[in-house]
Amino acid sequence: MAIQVGDQLPDVALTVMQDGTPKSLSRDDLFAGKKVALFAVPGAFTPTCSIAHLPGFVVKADEIHAKGVDSIVCLSVNDVFVMDAWGKDKNAEALIMASDGNGDFTEAIGLGDAGALGIGVRSRRYAMVVDDGIVSVLNIEAPGQFEVSSAEAVLATL
Repeated sequence: MAIQVGDQLPDVALTVMQDGTPKSLSRDDLFAGKKVALFAVPGAFTPTCSIAHLPGFVVKADEIHAKGVDSIVCLSVNDVFVMDAWGKDKNAEALIMASDGNGDFTEAIGLGDAGALGIGVRSRRYAMVVDDGIVSVLNIEAPGQFEVSSAEAVLATL
């Protein structure tokens, strides 16, 4: 069963690149005492993710922060090196590019998708707002869609 509004995020670490070195961050490192907009994409450097999803959050980052969001996290079931390179390629310095390399977080929240492209298990496309580790907004896309998880959709919920 997929995570729902009101649920606490599982205590599963994600990996980010800090000073050229992979660093594991716990749920508390990322979410404790903070309001966080987290969005997940099926894969770095894939068409919709690279053309619309990530760039939307890059462009709207200041507006999202102005609504009281402490940090914006982009998550994908890709390794930390790919997430770091993708963030640099898309000028995503204002975002946290988080790797769920083994898909542990994605599996724990019930939002994995094997898909039909033959690229392995990936995350479904979604966005959530998390208040101190508790999901307050959850927008999960229908397969093949990009509507409810956009930066504009997240802004409308804040």
